[in-house]
Amino acid sequence: MSSTEVHQQPIEEGKYQVQAAPPAPVAGPTIANPGPLGLAAFALTTFVLSLHNAGAGLSATGPSAVVIGLAFFYGGLVQLLAGMWEFRTGNTFGATAFSSYGGFWLSFGFTVLPGTGVIDAYKGDVATLEQSLAIYLLAWAIATLLLLIACHRSNVGMIALFTCLFITFVLLAAAKFQNSLTTQIAGGAFGVITAFIAWYISLSGLLTPESSYFTLPVGNLR
Repeated sequence: MSSTEVHQQPIEEGKYQVQAAPPAPVAGPTIANPGPLGLAAFALTTFVLSLHNAGAGLSATGPSAVVIGLAFFYGGLVQLLAGMWEFRTGNTFGATAFSSYGGFWLSFGFTVLPGTGVIDAYKGDVATLEQSLAIYLLAWAIATLLLLIACHRSNVGMIALFTCLFITFVLLAAAKFQNSLTTQIAGGAFGVITAFIAWYISLSGLLTPESSYFTLPVGNLR
């Protein structure tokens, strides 16, 4: 019998009414897990900027323009796309987080990109610029705290990631408010830790039982 079955029901003697059964549901296309991609994009971009903030092998007060390309394309565009794909899979938290931090990196890249007029608008008033950047970073610390609260039942890895990221934003904001290089270096160090945690969770998502001989634990809490 085909997927559309035909049934004959008697109406009266010698006559039949033909009824077609509804067709079997057709499965939609399989959507790959966008989480590892979004986490990898976040991790690498965060790692590069954090090394500059921490002064690892270079001056902590020197230029960090190399991160601009990453901020626009990998940490920004790719992570934003991962967020859109998370919407398609029905993962509200993943969609919100990846889209938000994709927007963060795009906005950061635009802010520090020469020629956009953002930095030039302060007309050399470094003190006001530093305070504005502090407010910007503080706002992202608050956004990260909300996501930390929202992920409290996910897994230990995600809780550790958002905890370290929250601390990173707080330290970087404090560094701008207080003009403290030591606090900036501490923020950079926490940023490096955050990046490694994100890379670990990304790898755990790639090492599935179907594609790997081993998996990485993330400490599921559900």
